[in-house]
Amino acid sequence: QVQLVESGGGLVQPGGSLRLSCAASGFTFSAYAMSWYRQAPGKERELVATISDAGGRTNYLDSVKGRFTISRDNAKKTVYLQMNSLKPEDTAVYYCNAALWRLSHWGQGTQVTVSS
Repeated sequence: QVQLVESGGGLVQPGGSLRLSCAASGFTFSAYAMSWYRQAPGKERELVATISDAGGRTNYLDSVKGRFTISRDNAKKTVYLQMNSLKPEDTAVYYCNAALWRLSHWGQGTQVTVSS
């Protein structure tokens, strides 16, 4: 079975940091581009960050540039999102996605809450 299992979410204060992890299984992880999406209550899902299959290219949502870093370890079949200088507007459910052309796999989502 295809699985994307996320961990690392939680509650942090503004200015704090979190590191999200997404462990993959059941497909050829190294062939897929990986992304993190997020969705806040009442808002549409938005793409936060992407990383190419070999990790050579990354792209970020403008509002997280300089604060978030996406990385991957193909040997561990895991993608990460390091989130620093967190703001209340970063509060959302974060989803891990694997994509290869028209193939797409999703994780279950993990809650990130940034609040005083």
